Amino acid sequence: MQPLLKKLTGQRVFGEPYEKDGVTFVPVAAVRAGGGFGRSPEKGGEIPGGGGGVVNRPVGMFVIKDGDVRWRPALDLNRLILGGQILAGLALIVYAVTRRPR
Repeated sequence: MQPLLKKLTGQRVFGEPYEKDGVTFVPVAAVRAGGGFGRSPEKGGEIPGGGGGVVNRPVGMFVIKDGDVRWRPALDLNRLILGGQILAGLALIVYAVTRRPR
């Protein structure tokens, strides 16, 4: 479990700041972690096991310029496309349910 705990630090949420042309950028990510353990039902529950994992997803960055801090969200194109597909599917269902045969 120790390697998993080493991954759960503030450095996973806030990336290393970098500067370009007098502007400082601080990347930010959403971090999720999970783990579990148990025993196998075979051989009377004598076989232990477990596992864990960490998932990082970029969510945006802080932009610091002349003492002014602004938040710039990251565009997750996959979520945007999935949302459009869900809306289109719902629109087709509503159309199919509400249309009247002539």
